[in-house]
Amino acid sequence: MPTLCKPSVGVPEHVVTMEETLDFARTLHAGKEQLPLALRLIENTGVRKRHIVQPIEQALRHPGFEERNRIYEVESKKRCPEVIEQALANAGVAARDIDAIIYVSCTGFLMPSLTAWLINTMGFRSDTRQIPIAQLGCAAGGAAINRAHDFCTAYPGGNVLIVSCELCSLCYQPDDDGVGSLLSDGLFGDAVAAAVVRGRGGVGIALERNASYLIPNTEDWISYAVRATGFHFQLDRRVPGTMEPLAPVLRQFTSDHGWDVGKLDFYLIHAGGPRILDDLAKFLDVDREMFRHSWATLTEYGNIASAVVLDAARRLFDEEPPQPGASGIVAGFGPGITAEMAVGSWSDDPLGVLDLTRDDASIPHRDPELV
Repeated sequence: MPTLCKPSVGVPEHVVTMEETLDFARTLHAGKEQLPLALRLIENTGVRKRHIVQPIEQALRHPGFEERNRIYEVESKKRCPEVIEQALANAGVAARDIDAIIYVSCTGFLMPSLTAWLINTMGFRSDTRQIPIAQLGCAAGGAAINRAHDFCTAYPGGNVLIVSCELCSLCYQPDDDGVGSLLSDGLFGDAVAAAVVRGRGGVGIALERNASYLIPNTEDWISYAVRATGFHFQLDRRVPGTMEPLAPVLRQFTSDHGWDVGKLDFYLIHAGGPRILDDLAKFLDVDREMFRHSWATLTEYGNIASAVVLDAARRLFDEEPPQPGASGIVAGFGPGITAEMAVGSWSDDPLGVLDLTRDDASIPHRDPELV
C-alpha cells in the first residue's frame, strides 16, 4: 500500500513577528479606510511569526514582476535540494529510486518546471515523470499526496517525490488596500517542504482512499488577478464560512471508507486561518486539540499554502508515533473552492532496500542500466 513517509520542511532565515507585521501595516497603509478591520483580522489569525526569503525591508519593496520571478527561481533552486535530500533520507530511498516528481507552487512561475532542474542536478533518472501543479493554491499539498497515491496505485512498487515550494512573500503588493489583500499580508509565510510516497514499505501513513470536491460556483472566492505587477491575491469575505458545506463532504468521504470522521486518531488539516480550524472541529464534532499540528504550523509559520499539510504531517511524525493501524485524515483546501482529501492508517513496515534489478513491469521505464 502506498505510504506517505516523514516530510522534511525548511523555512527561510528572515523572521517577521506579529508585532512587526502590525507596525508595518499601520505605517504603510496609514489612513486607509480598510486598515482598522484588517488589523483586527491580522491580530486574530494567531500567527506569532512567519519566515520569509528576504529581509523585510526588501520584501516590502516591489522591484517588478520580472525581478520577483527571478528571485523565485534563485531561491527555489537554493532551498529545495537540502529539503529534498532530507525527505529522501527519511523515506530510506535515493534520488535514483524516484519514479515521479510532483512539484507544487503557486507563488512563482518557471517553464520548464523546477522538476527539470532537479532531475538534471540531483541525480534523479532521466525517465522520471514530471508532474507540476501550479494553480490549486493551498489545496495543492493535499492534491500532491492524492496524485502520488494514484501513481503508486497504478504502478505498484513505484515511488513519488512531492516538493512544495511556496514563497508567498514574493506576492506582496504594496498598493493593494483591500481587506483580503491586507489580511494575506499578515497571514502567509514562506516554506519549502518535501515528502516521499513509497509504493512498498516505509514508516508513515498508508494511504487507503482519496477524493476531491469542488463547491459549485465558488471559483472567484479565492483567486489571483494577474497584472503587470504580478499575482494579486483576492479573497472573498465568504471564504471563512466554507467549512460548513465542506464538513458533510469530509464526513461522507470517511463514512464511505467505513470510518467515523469524528473518531479518527489524527487529523492533518490545512491551516488556512483560525476560523477554518475552529469551524471544522465544531462541524465534525472533534476536539480542537486534535488539530494541534495544524495549529502549530499556523502559529509558528503562518499559512504556508500547499506546504501546510506536509508540515502538519512532519509534526505528527515528531510526536510520539501513533499505534500501528491508527486512522487519520489529510485535507487541503484552496481555490475553486476545492477540497483534496485522503484517509489512511499508520504503518510501521520496515524500510527495506529497494530492489531495482527486479523485472517489474509495473514500474514505468525503470531501466537498471540507468540507475
